[in-house]
Amino acid sequence: MKRILIFSLNYYPRFIGGAEVAIKEITDRIASEEIEFHLVTLRFDTQLPAEERIGNVRVHRIGFATKNPSITDLGTFPLHLNKFLYQIAAAYTARRLHAKYRFDGIWAMMAHSCGIPAGIFKGWYPHIPYLLTLQEGDSPRKIEGMMRYVRGPFRAGFTRADYLQSISIFLDAWGKRMGFTGYAEVIPNAVNTKHFAGTITSEERTAIREKLGVAHDDVLLVTTSRLVHKNATDDVIKALALLPANIHFIVYGIGPDEAMLRELAKKEGVEARVHFMGQIGHAEMPKALKSCNIFIRPSRSEGMGNSFVEAMAAELPVIATQEGGIADFLFDEVRNPEQETTGWAVDKDSPEQIANAVNDILLHPEKVTKVCETAKKLAFLKYDWDLIARNMRALFDRLLVNR
Repeated sequence: MKRILIFSLNYYPRFIGGAEVAIKEITDRIASEEIEFHLVTLRFDTQLPAEERIGNVRVHRIGFATKNPSITDLGTFPLHLNKFLYQIAAAYTARRLHAKYRFDGIWAMMAHSCGIPAGIFKGWYPHIPYLLTLQEGDSPRKIEGMMRYVRGPFRAGFTRADYLQSISIFLDAWGKRMGFTGYAEVIPNAVNTKHFAGTITSEERTAIREKLGVAHDDVLLVTTSRLVHKNATDDVIKALALLPANIHFIVYGIGPDEAMLRELAKKEGVEARVHFMGQIGHAEMPKALKSCNIFIRPSRSEGMGNSFVEAMAAELPVIATQEGGIADFLFDEVRNPEQETTGWAVDKDSPEQIANAVNDILLHPEKVTKVCETAKKLAFLKYDWDLIARNMRALFDRLLVNR
């Protein structure tokens, strides 16, 4: 049996994002008799044990913690210090764990915050192979700016890696610009395509729309995302002011920008048409999406974006930018004539283009049907977790071949 140590800033059961989902979906599909995974992560919550097993991962938690913190609490003292302390504390924790478990490989989930401890560990144990995964959603320029005071150790997280796995062509190129020279492979994230492709009855759809407080013939734009600047929820609110009064915007998600976005909706005169629904569970999400008409997230930056693929699997027309990894699967009729169309592309920071895309979708139902069918087919063909897990298992075999 081989052992791999994972560095991840966060892990289940709280504050879960695409990176954490990817770790669990992949490791759950690999037998513990073949590879045993350990993971060093932040604790945050005193109610979580310092060590526990979750699926095929033995989780080791470190750092400051308070009782049942909210996502807002993560930005306040002392929890806001965790991300900085993790850079060093995770490396020394890994060293202690290695003395006990003797790891055959290490895996850093994202360069930002995890590349530094992985690079330090690799410096101590150069014979242990190191895989770096790039999952970043923020732009490389922003990330490099945040890490400017630790530029050397941050770059070492790339240059000391033996293998690079990126979830998009865009991130793969960034990794190489940062100095990576080993074996690189693009393996995207995936979604539970069958879950999002499930059916919804007319009674269920009516009940959800009644709960939202909209009329049966209202057009609902929907987004599922953290309410942060990069996801450009503000641009959709501005676009709403350019669209007819029967078009509403359903927002599933929470984040630090919520108060600002509520104020913006009031300023734009669309307060009654923007519905902040808070966080939504994974189980409820497919029917929530299918109760709406158009998925939209005009991201200013994106490593990949699982939410877009989930909407495609649910057969919703998708409006998005082609920033970062979105360009790998969002193909526009005009901008990508060589590809089968899978959505409607807009420039970032362009509410006018968003409004035009919404109008085009409403005016051409036959085209929408064809585009949605093509997008759903792509989601099932390239973004299913069973396929991605098989590809990751093959990469782990490369990592461990001489161990």
